[in-house]
Amino acid sequence: MLDFSAEAIRALILDMDGVLWRDSEAIGDLAAIFERINDLKLQVVLATNNATRRPSQYIEKLAVFGVKLTESQIATSAQAVLVHLKDRYPVGCPVHVIGMDSLKEQICDAGFVQSESNVKAVIVGIDRHITYEKIRLASTLIRAGAEFIGTNPDKTFPTPQGLVPGAGSIIAAVAAAAETEPLFVGKPGTLLMDVSLSKLKGVDKSQVLMVGDRLDTDIAAGIHFGCRTALVLSGVTSIETLSTSQVKPDYVFSDLSDLVGVQANG
Repeated sequence: MLDFSAEAIRALILDMDGVLWRDSEAIGDLAAIFERINDLKLQVVLATNNATRRPSQYIEKLAVFGVKLTESQIATSAQAVLVHLKDRYPVGCPVHVIGMDSLKEQICDAGFVQSESNVKAVIVGIDRHITYEKIRLASTLIRAGAEFIGTNPDKTFPTPQGLVPGAGSIIAAVAAAAETEPLFVGKPGTLLMDVSLSKLKGVDKSQVLMVGDRLDTDIAAGIHFGCRTALVLSGVTSIETLSTSQVKPDYVFSDLSDLVGVQANG
Protein backbone atom coordinates (compact mmCIF):
# COMPACT_ATOMS: atom_id res chain seq x y z
CA MET A 1 0.00 0.00 0.00
CA LEU A 2 1.10 3.54 -0.74
CA ASP A 3 1.34 5.95 2.20
CA PHE A 4 -0.70 8.77 0.67
CA SER A 5 -0.26 11.12 3.62
CA ALA A 6 3.52 10.81 3.63
CA GLU A 7 3.63 11.30 -0.15
CA ALA A 8 1.26 14.32 0.03
CA ILE A 9 -1.08 12.83 -2.56
CA ARG A 10 -4.60 14.29 -2.41
CA ALA A 11 -6.19 12.96 -5.59
CA LEU A 12 -6.17 9.99 -7.94
CA ILE A 13 -6.69 9.99 -11.67
CA LEU A 14 -7.57 6.39 -12.48
CA ASP A 15 -7.57 4.72 -15.86
CA MET A 16 -10.45 2.26 -16.26
CA ASP A 17 -9.75 -0.62 -18.68
CA GLY A 18 -7.09 -2.82 -17.11
CA VAL A 19 -7.27 -0.94 -13.80
CA LEU A 20 -10.91 -1.23 -12.72
CA TRP A 21 -12.04 -3.96 -15.07
CA ARG A 22 -11.35 -6.13 -18.08
CA ASP A 23 -14.43 -5.56 -20.23
CA SER A 24 -17.30 -6.72 -17.95
CA GLU A 25 -15.08 -8.40 -15.33
CA ALA A 26 -14.12 -6.33 -12.27
CA ILE A 27 -10.50 -6.33 -11.11
CA GLY A 28 -10.84 -6.80 -7.36
CA ASP A 29 -13.68 -5.74 -5.07
CA LEU A 30 -14.40 -2.32 -6.55
CA ALA A 31 -16.92 -1.38 -3.86
CA ALA A 32 -14.31 -2.01 -1.15
CA ILE A 33 -11.60 -0.24 -3.16
CA PHE A 34 -13.64 2.95 -3.57
CA GLU A 35 -14.76 2.83 0.05
CA ARG A 36 -11.07 2.75 0.97
CA ILE A 37 -10.34 5.67 -1.36
CA ASN A 38 -13.12 7.62 0.38
CA ASP A 39 -11.73 6.71 3.82
CA LEU A 40 -8.35 8.05 2.70
CA LYS A 41 -10.10 11.33 1.80
CA LEU A 42 -8.76 11.22 -1.73
CA GLN A 43 -10.53 12.96 -4.58
CA VAL A 44 -10.88 10.71 -7.61
CA VAL A 45 -11.46 11.15 -11.33
CA LEU A 46 -11.69 8.26 -13.78
CA ALA A 47 -9.91 9.12 -17.02
CA THR A 48 -10.17 6.77 -19.97
CA ASN A 49 -8.98 6.79 -23.55
CA ASN A 50 -12.06 4.71 -24.34
CA ALA A 51 -14.63 6.82 -26.22
CA THR A 52 -17.25 4.11 -26.66
CA ARG A 53 -19.42 5.18 -23.70
CA ARG A 54 -20.92 8.39 -22.36
CA PRO A 55 -20.09 9.37 -18.75
CA SER A 56 -23.62 8.32 -17.76
CA GLN A 57 -22.95 4.84 -19.13
CA TYR A 58 -19.77 4.54 -17.07
CA ILE A 59 -21.75 5.56 -13.98
CA GLU A 60 -24.20 2.75 -14.74
CA LYS A 61 -21.37 0.25 -15.19
CA LEU A 62 -19.77 1.31 -11.91
CA ALA A 63 -23.10 0.91 -10.13
CA VAL A 64 -23.20 -2.75 -11.20
CA PHE A 65 -20.00 -3.21 -9.18
CA GLY A 66 -21.39 -1.33 -6.17
CA VAL A 67 -19.58 1.96 -6.84
CA LYS A 68 -21.38 5.32 -6.73
CA LEU A 69 -19.71 8.22 -8.54
CA THR A 70 -21.04 11.24 -10.42
CA GLU A 71 -20.67 12.12 -14.09
CA SER A 72 -18.44 15.03 -13.06
CA GLN A 73 -15.87 12.41 -11.99
CA ILE A 74 -15.61 10.88 -15.45
CA ALA A 75 -13.18 12.14 -18.11
CA THR A 76 -13.06 10.48 -21.53
CA SER A 77 -11.18 10.99 -24.77
CA ALA A 78 -14.53 11.99 -26.32
CA GLN A 79 -14.61 14.96 -23.93
CA ALA A 80 -11.05 15.82 -24.95
CA VAL A 81 -12.09 15.69 -28.63
CA LEU A 82 -14.85 18.21 -27.91
CA VAL A 83 -12.50 20.54 -26.02
CA HIS A 84 -10.18 20.53 -29.04
CA LEU A 85 -12.97 20.99 -31.60
CA LYS A 86 -14.60 23.86 -29.69
CA ASP A 87 -11.22 25.56 -29.31
CA ARG A 88 -10.48 25.44 -33.05
CA TYR A 89 -13.75 25.38 -34.97
CA PRO A 90 -17.15 27.10 -34.82
CA VAL A 91 -20.04 25.00 -33.60
CA GLY A 92 -22.02 23.79 -36.59
CA CYS A 93 -19.06 23.13 -38.85
CA PRO A 94 -18.89 19.78 -40.69
CA VAL A 95 -16.73 16.95 -39.35
CA HIS A 96 -16.42 13.26 -40.12
CA VAL A 97 -16.36 10.68 -37.33
CA ILE A 98 -15.30 7.04 -37.44
CA GLY A 99 -16.24 5.39 -34.18
CA MET A 100 -18.98 3.83 -32.15
CA ASP A 101 -22.38 5.53 -31.88
CA SER A 102 -21.59 7.13 -28.52
CA LEU A 103 -18.67 9.12 -29.92
CA LYS A 104 -20.68 10.26 -32.93
CA GLU A 105 -23.64 11.21 -30.75
CA GLN A 106 -21.55 13.25 -28.32
CA ILE A 107 -19.92 15.22 -31.13
CA CYS A 108 -23.27 15.85 -32.86
CA ASP A 109 -24.93 16.76 -29.54
CA ALA A 110 -22.25 19.46 -29.13
CA GLY A 111 -23.41 21.01 -32.39
CA PHE A 112 -20.96 19.66 -34.94
CA VAL A 113 -22.37 18.10 -38.10
CA GLN A 114 -21.42 14.66 -39.41
CA SER A 115 -20.56 14.96 -43.10
CA GLU A 116 -18.74 13.17 -45.90
CA SER A 117 -17.50 16.27 -47.75
CA ASN A 118 -15.77 19.59 -47.07
CA VAL A 119 -15.10 18.65 -43.45
CA LYS A 120 -12.81 20.55 -41.12
CA ALA A 121 -11.72 17.51 -39.12
CA VAL A 122 -11.77 13.72 -39.27
CA ILE A 123 -12.08 12.09 -35.84
CA VAL A 124 -11.21 8.41 -35.54
CA GLY A 125 -11.80 6.14 -32.56
CA ILE A 126 -12.48 2.46 -32.12
CA ASP A 127 -15.06 1.15 -34.58
CA ARG A 128 -16.00 -2.51 -34.23
CA HIS A 129 -17.60 -2.36 -37.66
CA ILE A 130 -14.67 -0.84 -39.54
CA THR A 131 -14.59 -1.38 -43.31
CA TYR A 132 -12.33 -0.61 -46.23
CA GLU A 133 -14.83 2.02 -47.40
CA LYS A 134 -14.68 3.86 -44.05
CA ILE A 135 -10.88 3.92 -44.17
CA ARG A 136 -10.93 5.05 -47.80
CA LEU A 137 -13.32 7.94 -47.13
CA ALA A 138 -11.48 9.11 -44.01
CA SER A 139 -8.09 9.07 -45.70
CA THR A 140 -9.48 10.92 -48.74
CA LEU A 141 -10.89 13.67 -46.50
CA ILE A 142 -7.59 13.99 -44.65
CA ARG A 143 -5.67 14.22 -47.91
CA ALA A 144 -8.06 17.00 -48.93
CA GLY A 145 -6.98 19.05 -45.92
CA ALA A 146 -9.12 17.96 -42.96
CA GLU A 147 -7.38 17.82 -39.58
CA PHE A 148 -6.78 14.22 -38.47
CA ILE A 149 -7.74 13.64 -34.81
CA GLY A 150 -7.33 10.31 -33.03
CA THR A 151 -9.09 9.57 -29.77
CA ASN A 152 -6.16 7.53 -28.48
CA PRO A 153 -3.21 5.41 -29.64
CA ASP A 154 -4.08 2.24 -27.67
CA LYS A 155 -3.40 -0.55 -30.17
CA THR A 156 -4.92 -3.19 -27.92
CA PHE A 157 -7.75 -3.47 -25.42
CA PRO A 158 -7.77 -5.85 -22.40
CA THR A 159 -10.64 -8.34 -22.09
CA PRO A 160 -11.07 -11.51 -20.00
CA GLN A 161 -10.17 -13.47 -23.15
CA GLY A 162 -6.95 -11.49 -23.74
CA LEU A 163 -5.94 -8.46 -25.76
CA VAL A 164 -8.09 -7.43 -28.74
CA PRO A 165 -7.60 -4.61 -31.29
CA GLY A 166 -8.03 -1.11 -29.89
CA ALA A 167 -8.60 2.32 -31.41
CA GLY A 168 -4.92 2.70 -32.21
CA SER A 169 -5.00 -0.19 -34.65
CA ILE A 170 -7.82 1.43 -36.64
CA ILE A 171 -6.24 4.89 -36.48
CA ALA A 172 -2.97 3.36 -37.74
CA ALA A 173 -4.78 2.03 -40.81
CA VAL A 174 -6.21 5.47 -41.59
CA ALA A 175 -2.82 7.10 -40.99
CA ALA A 176 -1.14 4.67 -43.39
CA ALA A 177 -3.75 5.32 -46.08
CA ALA A 178 -3.64 9.10 -45.61
CA GLU A 179 0.15 9.19 -45.10
CA THR A 180 -0.57 11.60 -42.25
CA GLU A 181 -0.06 11.22 -38.52
CA PRO A 182 -2.98 12.12 -36.22
CA LEU A 183 -3.22 14.46 -33.29
CA PHE A 184 -4.05 12.25 -30.31
CA VAL A 185 -6.25 13.99 -27.73
CA GLY A 186 -6.21 11.07 -25.29
CA LYS A 187 -3.27 9.81 -23.26
CA PRO A 188 -0.26 10.10 -23.59
CA GLY A 189 -1.19 13.64 -24.66
CA THR A 190 -1.96 16.02 -21.82
CA LEU A 191 -5.34 17.35 -23.02
CA LEU A 192 -7.26 14.53 -21.29
CA MET A 193 -5.13 15.14 -18.19
CA ASP A 194 -6.11 18.83 -18.30
CA VAL A 195 -9.77 17.81 -18.51
CA SER A 196 -9.27 15.47 -15.54
CA LEU A 197 -7.50 18.08 -13.39
CA SER A 198 -10.30 20.58 -14.07
CA LYS A 199 -12.69 18.16 -12.33
CA LEU A 200 -10.63 18.17 -9.12
CA LYS A 201 -11.05 20.92 -6.51
CA GLY A 202 -8.16 22.79 -4.93
CA VAL A 203 -5.56 20.27 -6.04
CA ASP A 204 -2.26 20.99 -7.77
CA LYS A 205 -0.94 18.49 -10.30
CA SER A 206 1.97 17.75 -7.95
CA GLN A 207 -0.60 16.34 -5.50
CA VAL A 208 -2.12 14.02 -8.10
CA LEU A 209 -1.29 10.36 -8.70
CA MET A 210 -2.02 8.99 -12.19
CA VAL A 211 -2.78 5.27 -12.00
CA GLY A 212 -2.80 3.13 -15.14
CA ASP A 213 -1.88 -0.19 -16.69
CA ARG A 214 -0.12 1.09 -19.83
CA LEU A 215 3.35 2.60 -19.86
CA ASP A 216 3.00 4.19 -23.30
CA THR A 217 -0.26 6.02 -22.55
CA ASP A 218 -1.20 6.25 -18.84
CA ILE A 219 2.25 6.52 -17.32
CA ALA A 220 3.70 8.60 -20.15
CA ALA A 221 0.73 11.00 -19.85
CA GLY A 222 1.32 11.44 -16.13
CA ILE A 223 5.03 12.06 -16.65
CA HIS A 224 4.38 14.61 -19.42
CA PHE A 225 1.70 16.28 -17.29
CA GLY A 226 3.97 16.62 -14.28
CA CYS A 227 2.19 14.44 -11.72
CA ARG A 228 3.32 11.26 -10.03
CA THR A 229 2.50 7.91 -11.59
CA ALA A 230 1.66 4.39 -10.45
CA LEU A 231 1.64 1.36 -12.75
CA VAL A 232 -0.67 -1.55 -11.94
CA LEU A 233 0.13 -4.93 -13.45
CA SER A 234 -3.51 -5.96 -13.84
CA GLY A 235 -3.88 -4.93 -17.47
CA VAL A 236 -1.59 -4.66 -20.48
CA THR A 237 1.89 -4.17 -19.00
CA SER A 238 3.88 -7.06 -17.55
CA ILE A 239 6.83 -6.83 -15.18
CA GLU A 240 9.03 -8.04 -18.04
CA THR A 241 7.87 -5.18 -20.28
CA LEU A 242 8.46 -2.71 -17.46
CA SER A 243 12.02 -3.94 -16.96
CA THR A 244 12.99 -3.08 -20.56
CA SER A 245 10.98 0.13 -20.95
CA GLN A 246 12.45 3.62 -20.82
CA VAL A 247 9.15 4.86 -19.36
CA LYS A 248 9.38 4.36 -15.60
CA PRO A 249 6.53 4.98 -13.12
CA ASP A 250 7.14 6.30 -9.62
CA TYR A 251 5.41 3.28 -8.10
CA VAL A 252 4.44 -0.24 -9.18
CA PHE A 253 1.64 -2.36 -7.69
CA SER A 254 0.03 -5.64 -8.65
CA ASP A 255 -3.40 -3.99 -8.87
CA LEU A 256 -5.51 -1.17 -7.44
CA SER A 257 -6.33 -3.21 -4.33
CA ASP A 258 -2.63 -3.47 -3.61
CA LEU A 259 -2.15 0.27 -4.13
CA VAL A 260 -4.84 1.41 -1.67
CA GLY A 261 -4.47 -1.45 0.80
CA VAL A 262 -7.58 -3.58 0.25
CA GLN A 263 -7.21 -7.32 0.77
CA ALA A 264 -7.70 -9.44 -2.33
CA ASN A 265 -10.83 -11.02 -0.85
CA GLY A 266 -12.32 -7.60 -0.22
